[in-house]
Amino acid sequence: MKIKNKNLLSIFSIIFLIFFSVIFNQYYGYIGILPIDSFLIFNSGYDLMNGYYPFKDYWTIKEPFIDLIQAIFFKLFGVSWFSYVFHASVFNCIITIFTFLLLKKLHLNNSLCFFYSICVAILTYPTAGTPFSDHHTLILCLSSLYLFILAIDKRNNIFWFLIPIILGFSFLSKQAPTVYLIFLITVLSLIFFIRTKNFSSFISALSGVCLILILFFILLFLGDIKFNDFLIQYFSYPMSLGGSRFEWLFPFDFKRIVWRYKLQYSSIAILIYLFIKFSFAKNRKIFSDYLIIISVICFCLLTIMHQLMTINAIFIYCLIPIFSGFSHIYSKKYLKKEKIIGRLLIALTLCSTVYYYSYYIKNRTFMDLKEVSFENSIDGEQVHSELSNIRWITMFYPNNPTQEASNIKLAIKIIQEDNNKKIIITDYQFISVFLKQYDFSPTRFWYNFHGYPTEKSAYFNYWKEFVLKKIRKNNIKNIYVLKPLHGETKPLENILKDCYQKQVFSETFYKLILKDC
Repeated sequence: MKIKNKNLLSIFSIIFLIFFSVIFNQYYGYIGILPIDSFLIFNSGYDLMNGYYPFKDYWTIKEPFIDLIQAIFFKLFGVSWFSYVFHASVFNCIITIFTFLLLKKLHLNNSLCFFYSICVAILTYPTAGTPFSDHHTLILCLSSLYLFILAIDKRNNIFWFLIPIILGFSFLSKQAPTVYLIFLITVLSLIFFIRTKNFSSFISALSGVCLILILFFILLFLGDIKFNDFLIQYFSYPMSLGGSRFEWLFPFDFKRIVWRYKLQYSSIAILIYLFIKFSFAKNRKIFSDYLIIISVICFCLLTIMHQLMTINAIFIYCLIPIFSGFSHIYSKKYLKKEKIIGRLLIALTLCSTVYYYSYYIKNRTFMDLKEVSFENSIDGEQVHSELSNIRWITMFYPNNPTQEASNIKLAIKIIQEDNNKKIIITDYQFISVFLKQYDFSPTRFWYNFHGYPTEKSAYFNYWKEFVLKKIRKNNIKNIYVLKPLHGETKPLENILKDCYQKQVFSETFYKLILKDC
């Protein structure tokens, strides 16, 4: 009877977590807009659905896998803001349920599994609400780490087979931090295979590697994408940008590197203690737990390192309940004062969840929205009917969103009247989607340095030829520019030189009429 009751409790917990994780994110997906980020996958997912492919039809350095998923969601649920946010909500649900099941598999009781999982549901995707590469990559990285832990703990070869597949999808979502985790899991897996002499697990993992590579080349073939274009855009060019990311190391900033992530460090303090303790132990029975603890600690440090190289630090706050859950499991297993430690971990998780929810999610201080007051927001319907019920406010017009809406509507009206093939340069990347027109943009987003090479880059000539080829191939007549832009104020003028005539419609909107040069 007790077993049945436990099973029923688990089922009810999972059902509740599914609904909560989805509904909670759906709500916050309608609050606040980050033009360059909120619409990025919205636009490229729509393009992919209509047969325009990354690396071939537009320049991109990240997220092809997320674009593919969004294209599927558009096919299934229609092209709408709802299906866009729902995509993010599903991934919020996946990591929530996966966390619950993993902690359950590692013998944490139902109440604690539920507690840590619901904190994950609150802190993971609702910070953005819409599909975002950092969130997707983190979720996929976590999923591969979970599978690695299960593979070691349960000795099941299916987990070894799935790990490289999930890591492959994660890498096609964003190169970093996936590449760090690939290195970590590869090293720890080889140690496990050698130490346990488990040849069948090695074969299973190798089979997974082969399958994801086959799937990758099939996708390139189906999209008629040249492997060299993929290499340049997804490997070579991003690597040329990577050097500047390590400037945070020098000089050493204690406040930024240590104090800023004190809660993350606190959540793994128990695991660090056990790692030191196990390092001097001769008991072979703890080898599996030792590897798991190492993997969790290293993953924590890798994600902190990655976030120090970016401005998106809020993406790893959701790891606190996860790391606390692991600490809770192994403190119960190996420490005498596990009840006191457990209460401290619960308190840490609860306080951090309430704090980060209140500051980053409830008040929407997400990236560029941190200086924005939502008291000034308007209904998105004033921008476009397809955006109704969205609380529209951006960092571009924090005090006058009505003016921003007016600027966008003017641009839509003029673009709609133009039946020629055209390029639309804007951070408001929903325009072509709602007009049901392909914008023939040569890049996925117009953020210089990240979105495309500048003149100082060694890849500028490649980019220049990529743009000109697209213009000639498609017989582009007009290029529309709607400002403000995160990137250059004149994004293509340096390539076109004198081969255009400029027509100004307003302070924020103009057209380049192309000439034969």
